[in-house]
Amino acid sequence: MSATSTEITTAELTSGVRVPFIGLGTWPLTGEDAATAVHQAISNGYRHIDTAENYGSEAAVGEGIRRSGIDPGDLFLTTKFNTQWHSRRGVRDAFGGAVKRLGTDYLDLFLVHWPNPTQGRFVEACEELQELVEDGSIRAWGVSNFKPAHLQAVQNAGLRVPLNQVQVDPEHGQSAQLAYHREHGIVTAAYSPLGRNGSFLKQAAVRGPARELGKTPAQIVLRWHVQHGRVAVPKSADNQRQRENLDVFSFALTRQHMAAIDALETGAPPRLDSDTYFH
Repeated sequence: MSATSTEITTAELTSGVRVPFIGLGTWPLTGEDAATAVHQAISNGYRHIDTAENYGSEAAVGEGIRRSGIDPGDLFLTTKFNTQWHSRRGVRDAFGGAVKRLGTDYLDLFLVHWPNPTQGRFVEACEELQELVEDGSIRAWGVSNFKPAHLQAVQNAGLRVPLNQVQVDPEHGQSAQLAYHREHGIVTAAYSPLGRNGSFLKQAAVRGPARELGKTPAQIVLRWHVQHGRVAVPKSADNQRQRENLDVFSFALTRQHMAAIDALETGAPPRLDSDTYFH
């Protein structure tokens, strides 16, 4: 594969709705730090911003968007809601709260943040999200931290899940999870795409192509995500790193590079178990 200026930089969620492969993650930024980071990121060319109710940053994200002066139609905005809203009326209330905090009147992508299977209402929440799409309140919906069993329950209700945001990095490849996504046409969005401590950024499989291509190790890993067809939402408030994280479409990794990074997989599960953890 060779990278060119015409390379596709977005993934299709549903007909007519495409999400940029690289977005700005905002956790754990809050307040002025979050507003400044979002404003700066948009100035640096980001068009996909990811936040959540539980991050406590939606109002600050909205402020950063307003400061940027960008036309909201040129931005792809994602947020997520908590399990207290897992009901038909609850999802409507969650949407109303989210857009009020963000200062907008619609969302591009609205996600169920955690399934909370013990509560047992995540399917109902997804059904109401589909209703929000149909009445034009949101452009697309999706889920986060859903295991294949959770996804299957939603599909059994007759719904197609457009996207699942999960923890993925070279050491947490989640091969069975991602195989399920591919089989069912679910777009994967990777949160913490560069890991928590970034230890794999020091591995030869990452540093080698970084030297060869004149890129940073983080750029190499983000390019690995993109070449696998995944959306990635790395968090950074640093101006230079924001620019670097977005600049992953001017080069390509070889099959050998990709295989070497794939081989960093440890088989470790995600940091949090979505059968028991939620908020």
